[in-house]
Amino acid sequence: MSESKRSAAPSLDDRPDDDLPDMSAPYWTERIGKAEVTRGRPKSDRTKISTTIRLSPEVIAHFKAGGPGWQSRIDEALRKIAGL
Repeated sequence: MSESKRSAAPSLDDRPDDDLPDMSAPYWTERIGKAEVTRGRPKSDRTKISTTIRLSPEVIAHFKAGGPGWQSRIDEALRKIAGL
């Protein structure tokens, strides 16, 4: 049997301890303390409201036939009708 190949990138466990930075050093504790935690995608300046609306199957099929972005196209059509 042949040996299994090792992954190209070494894991942190394979590195010598002196190769890893001392994360308790003042340089790192200061930088980590100031780091801004962001999760998820960025918030839009103009957020939308999630709602439920019942539309006929033909309307949904028409907009879905245009591919991805069908909900945005429905929003655009309604905004046009509303004069917004």
